[in-house]
Amino acid sequence: MGLGELKGRDLLSIADLTVEELQAVLDLAAQLKSGEKKPHCPQILGLLFYKASTRTRVSFSAAMYQLGGQVLDLNPSVTQVGRGEPIQDTARVLDRYIDILAVRTFKQSDLETFADYAQIPIINALSDLEHPCQILADLQTIRENFGRTEGVTVTYFGDGNNVAHSLLIGGALMGMEVRIATPPAYQPDPAIVALAEKVAAPGAKIVLTEDPRAAAEGAQALYTDVWASMGQEDLAQQRIPIFQPYQINGDLLALADPEAIVLHCLPAHRGEEITEAVMEGPQSRLWDQAENRMHAQKALLVSLLGIS
Repeated sequence: MGLGELKGRDLLSIADLTVEELQAVLDLAAQLKSGEKKPHCPQILGLLFYKASTRTRVSFSAAMYQLGGQVLDLNPSVTQVGRGEPIQDTARVLDRYIDILAVRTFKQSDLETFADYAQIPIINALSDLEHPCQILADLQTIRENFGRTEGVTVTYFGDGNNVAHSLLIGGALMGMEVRIATPPAYQPDPAIVALAEKVAAPGAKIVLTEDPRAAAEGAQALYTDVWASMGQEDLAQQRIPIFQPYQINGDLLALADPEAIVLHCLPAHRGEEITEAVMEGPQSRLWDQAENRMHAQKALLVSLLGIS
């Protein structure tokens, strides 16, 4: 199944892609990054972000401008959604004005409402449940480093949050071993784990553990995120002692494969979930990973808009 099948579709979850479609998006992202393909995409992308953003906002904007399109920043503070206009009303109006919409929000159900009432493609630019665009860039970064995803072991340390959820699904689709190491009360949503197991490619493996050292053993990619996500800032201090054993530091990295890479979706709290030395060390791929947000999302835009 090729990219032509994605035209007009929504991406609310990484599970909305088949293995073949995900592989095709990653292939296209590599071709766009190298300059092998230079599609022209004169459409309009709307960004409706209820949460703060640096990488998602800038990478989507840069991608669309480089494709020859335009970007409208639909900040809730200056549009009627910030004053309580129902999502279904906003969705039906935006459907008449723009060609594609990326929404960064809290509830996954809000994205589903946008998709129900708008005919244009809706992209999940982050919700409390998933962060699929981030995982597209993560998979691209892993492929660049190892030449494949199949059989690669990636370990995620910390909170079983939206990033962990999308990593579980995306890694399973791509035939990876995905290990999630979390404190007992912070494991990923069991429904997401079940979904990842359902869509897993042959050879994929999912491991949930409370032991960070066992999870790091022999892994080829170590991945982390902040210990308190957006909207949880008031919990940050009380979480630090709980999550401290899951910090990616030199000792944990020494247990991994000697050629292992380190990933972080950013922004990072240096000295908390990751040490300064590891973040700035030779095995860090954080900046490649951040750059790949733009290339992966450019491939996604081209695919959903059906641009050749």
